[in-house]
Amino acid sequence: MISPYLGLPIESWENRTRELIDEHPLEMIEINDVVLKVWNDMFSSGIGSKPFKIGEDLFPRPQIMAYFLHELIPLEFSRRYPGTWRREETADEKDLVYTPDPKYSVEIKTSSSAKSIFGNRSYAQETDSPKKNKSGYYLAVNFEKFKASVRPKIVGVRFGWLDYSDWIGQAAATGQQARLDPSVGKYKLLKLPLQ
Repeated sequence: MISPYLGLPIESWENRTRELIDEHPLEMIEINDVVLKVWNDMFSSGIGSKPFKIGEDLFPRPQIMAYFLHELIPLEFSRRYPGTWRREETADEKDLVYTPDPKYSVEIKTSSSAKSIFGNRSYAQETDSPKKNKSGYYLAVNFEKFKASVRPKIVGVRFGWLDYSDWIGQAAATGQQARLDPSVGKYKLLKLPLQ
């Protein structure tokens, strides 16, 4: 896949990202609203026969909260737009699948880091037979960890386009993580709601 940023200087990335966002079938305000709705729903839902509540009885680790976001965001879109949006069904699909045209499908990344998102080291590697195309639309959600009795918040929702080459793998052979250069995070993932 040829990068939509090919040949563009960094100072042109934000405008190109806005063009790509304008092409996307989802409205950015709705994406932001869905993330916030799903987050709030997690705290109002009960688990088990009591029912136990997140933030009152349960204080999940960030990985668990990230998992819930990762699963519930696609479910909410599939509920709103049945037959048009759905969650991934196979390993080669993005997390949120746009059935009319998969090029608009979205990879979801969540993190308890205040501003950063991370991928597996494989995100930074070009391969002939990837499980999933690492280039395309991304939704990045950053949230707070639980602290004492304070309910954590969503601290950032960003949307845009990333190429596999934007990911920087850890140098150590045993490293399992990939990160983004700060300029990529700033100009290719734009904060929602858009200004």
